[in-house]
Amino acid sequence: MTTPVAAAKQQFRTLIKKRLASLSHDAVQAQSKLTLSFFTRAVVLKQPGRAVFEALQASQQYRDAKRISIYLAMPAAEIQTDAIVRHALTAGKQVFVPYLHKSTLSEPDAPARIMDMVHLRSIQDYESLGRDKWGIPSINADAVAGRERILGDSPGNFGPSPATLDLMLVPGVAFNADPETGIRRLGHGKGFYDFFLNRYFARAAEHGGHGSSLQLTGLALAEQWLSAEDGQVPMGIYDRRLHSLILGSGETKQ
Repeated sequence: MTTPVAAAKQQFRTLIKKRLASLSHDAVQAQSKLTLSFFTRAVVLKQPGRAVFEALQASQQYRDAKRISIYLAMPAAEIQTDAIVRHALTAGKQVFVPYLHKSTLSEPDAPARIMDMVHLRSIQDYESLGRDKWGIPSINADAVAGRERILGDSPGNFGPSPATLDLMLVPGVAFNADPETGIRRLGHGKGFYDFFLNRYFARAAEHGGHGSSLQLTGLALAEQWLSAEDGQVPMGIYDRRLHSLILGSGETKQ
């Protein structure tokens, strides 16, 4: 049986899907890319465009972050993250990317497939990734062995100093601001990010707050922002709010 919250979420997904249907590839790229020049050994990288990465690079959270999780984008209809991944690796940050796998958890509410974040070793490693059925660059299950993972297969895998992140860049379908509780986020409905984050922060609480300072920043096309007239993103009890959101206009919401 569909709950009122689930039904409301689906209505917003339909609304945003209609908005994005007419958005061209060039428009998505223009909101995603950066106007930036930086030197890496003998290479000068220059990319036209505007907005999201300029604001991200200017943020204290990004500059200070040493360990950062970055989603790998679908080819269309969301902010592209290729330039962010490349810059973060070039800047010497440790980059972690999503890895979806079959759950081995015994928790009664655990979904059949869950998400972890795994270490991306280099730009060459990133460029070697294949694409899944949605066209998203993905780490193959055979290539996960030996990589650092943030959560691991089960809670019992955590040592006395569990792996942590400083900053996570989060995708979504729709967003709006809640002055009292942060940025409200609507995902695609699979619950991968919320389930990961709830496990992450529960583990942090078990380890004396180690890792609880993780900053959650959403990246969104301007069309994914909901105005007051659109209404608020419906939130379930397990849904996580974000600390900030960077829009394709270059504006940061908090």
